[in-house]
Amino acid sequence: MLRLTSQALLLALVALALAGCGGDDDDGGGAIETTAEPSLKVGLIVDKGQLDDNGFNELAFKGLQRAQAELSVEGRVIESASAADYIPNMTSLARQDYDLVIGVGFAQGDAVGKVAQRFPETKFAIIDVDQAFVPGKPANVQGLLFREEEVGYLVGYLAALQEKRRDGADIISAVGGMKEPPVDRFIAGYFAGAKKADPGIKTVVGYSQDWDDQAKCKELALNQIAAGSGVVFQVAGGCGLGALNAAGERERWGIGVDADQSSLGEHILTSAKKGVDSAVFLTIQAIQEERWQGGTNATFGLKENGVGLGKVSSEVPQTDLDAVEAIRQRIASGELTGIPTEVGKS
Repeated sequence: MLRLTSQALLLALVALALAGCGGDDDDGGGAIETTAEPSLKVGLIVDKGQLDDNGFNELAFKGLQRAQAELSVEGRVIESASAADYIPNMTSLARQDYDLVIGVGFAQGDAVGKVAQRFPETKFAIIDVDQAFVPGKPANVQGLLFREEEVGYLVGYLAALQEKRRDGADIISAVGGMKEPPVDRFIAGYFAGAKKADPGIKTVVGYSQDWDDQAKCKELALNQIAAGSGVVFQVAGGCGLGALNAAGERERWGIGVDADQSSLGEHILTSAKKGVDSAVFLTIQAIQEERWQGGTNATFGLKENGVGLGKVSSEVPQTDLDAVEAIRQRIASGELTGIPTEVGKS
């Protein structure tokens, strides 16, 4: 549906008034012309086959879809078969006069920096990359960052409370995809929260080096469970669904990531949600409302509702829910700080 701005509507009313006043009319048609502001053109770059990952990439796509529905923007998604396609795909969108090009994921940071320097009139946003570390630090690039360690802390605290009730040694684990800063922020927070709830708990981590192959993540999770892990946190995109599947098969708790993955089964303890969809939508809205700031970062944490817990299993006692909520409030208020962001450091 075409939406007229207040300025365009005023112009239309003026045109109508002039036509009614009987001004010069060479064609005799008395036609009324209205002009609406052109729609923003937004391009989204994702990796091939990831739009249905039930997580990170799918959320970015949903954010664009929401902008198309609510803000009447023109959106386009390009799937890159490999990292070598990032620069050509971004360049293509910039040459087609797209107003905003969004790179989805840490791996696209270098490509965004290089293309942004070539097209200074085009706006770029990169999810999970600090603008200060984008090559050239272009003023037309905005980083979209999340405080993953905050929600990681919450799910770790909750996981440890459940693990303490299980017979045997207290062990929890995480299956990461690539060892990248946003992945490790989730996991570092997870381990820190768990140790706060249960100082003697043992933590185990493994990386699949893959975002797609569920078999790789499932194998890692099965090995962790065989070593005693009672809770498996997946931070590996589509690959991580295999880790959650392993947890279900072995009757252990699984924790989802990015989106609420509770629909995968009763074995899902909760999910560490990351508002990628909201970040994409709000970035597009900021451009439309002329509030966008390049050369900076927009950061989303518990305080901004940019991260948070998904649905928690009904098997979790109310006392545990209350304890986790108290921790959430302390983090959001700034009372609890210093959550680690690197695995192996505290």
